[in-house]
Amino acid sequence: MKENNLAVAAKVKTESKTVENLKAFFKGKTMFVILVGVMILFEILIRIVSHGEKALFTPANITNIIRQNAYVAILATGMLLCILTGGNIDLSIGSVVALVGAIAGVFIKNWEMPIGTAIFLCLLLGTLIGAFHGFFIAFIHIPPFITTLAGMLLWRGVTNIVLQGKPISPFPPKYLNLFESFIPSSEKMSEKLGEIAVMGEFYDKFTLIVTLSITLICILIYIGLEIFSRNKKIKNNYSVPAKGSFIIRLTILSVVILLLGMFLAFDRGLPVILILLGVIIAIYSYFTQNTVPGRYLYAIGGNEKAARLSGVDTKKVMFFAYTNMGFISAVAALVTIARLNSAQPTGGTNYEMDAIASCFIGGASAYGGTGTVSGAVVGAVFMGVLNNGMSILGVDQNWQKAVKGLVLLAAVIFDVVSKRKKSSK
Repeated sequence: MKENNLAVAAKVKTESKTVENLKAFFKGKTMFVILVGVMILFEILIRIVSHGEKALFTPANITNIIRQNAYVAILATGMLLCILTGGNIDLSIGSVVALVGAIAGVFIKNWEMPIGTAIFLCLLLGTLIGAFHGFFIAFIHIPPFITTLAGMLLWRGVTNIVLQGKPISPFPPKYLNLFESFIPSSEKMSEKLGEIAVMGEFYDKFTLIVTLSITLICILIYIGLEIFSRNKKIKNNYSVPAKGSFIIRLTILSVVILLLGMFLAFDRGLPVILILLGVIIAIYSYFTQNTVPGRYLYAIGGNEKAARLSGVDTKKVMFFAYTNMGFISAVAALVTIARLNSAQPTGGTNYEMDAIASCFIGGASAYGGTGTVSGAVVGAVFMGVLNNGMSILGVDQNWQKAVKGLVLLAAVIFDVVSKRKKSSK
């Protein structure tokens, strides 16, 4: 009898510990849970409205969501660094995207410049524009809102001067393949095996095997890096999540990556733009979480005066944040013109709003000092799912804007209320 009681007590203890670990995981992943819930809701609504003819969770649609919203996630990583410095934003990035895209069109299409050289010059141009903004913000102390608002008007005007009101298109296939191709490439396969083999069952199986293999390698790398990071923090006496919570997080995110890989495997394979996005996310996540300059961004957002008195060169940090934003805008411009196969005078319109909304929806604080790259990316995916889901449902564009506005307002209200509760305790 006593042994049975002990067994029951041990079982209850194990179950309660599991519940606690789940609560610990979901406590820091609220937006991720909401994203999953919204995706499931859209899947149900779309199937009901279309009588089962359409769905959100189809391989082709998942691929489209990634390709159509990659620029938002890229811009959000740069915008996060600006927001961390104290809730500052950059209103010029849409115009910078348009200008860099226009210059890329002139270089690649009109002047037939080598693609590598054109890309380098475009990235340099974006960086110089960001440094231009950063100089006035950091050293002349003009508020970021005013500086970047002036930049928004200035660079949009220059874009129209460069393009003379006319788009530049199409771009050469060699350039488009840098951002719009897939792994494995059907074009290269067709050259070696012939169209019949590639278009048929062989290519489908080959795509499936290669994509799933890459996915599994990514999962193993992710798990290895997470374990290494946790052990390093323990060694340096930093606080880390409980082991159970850590395992649950690894398991859930690994399953998500696997499911994503399976969807892509049954379509055209792994989009190259997803690889570029993954590299950017990895670099900026490491920079913000594991480097001294990255932590300076949080320090300034938390208390700029205290950071300055502690020896942080706040001017250089602000200058870096906006210079980096110019560089990231140039990357987004190169991605955008490849997706649209055109450089347009109206390109980049409202891109800044999408990036800002993604950061705040993903957990960045309107006051600065709080936020993560992964959160900003989740916010970007959330925005993409909203756009895609409402478009499939046939929701009017004006209503789509209204919904996105309400979502952004709700995210900021949540942040403000949370701050007040913490300060009142």
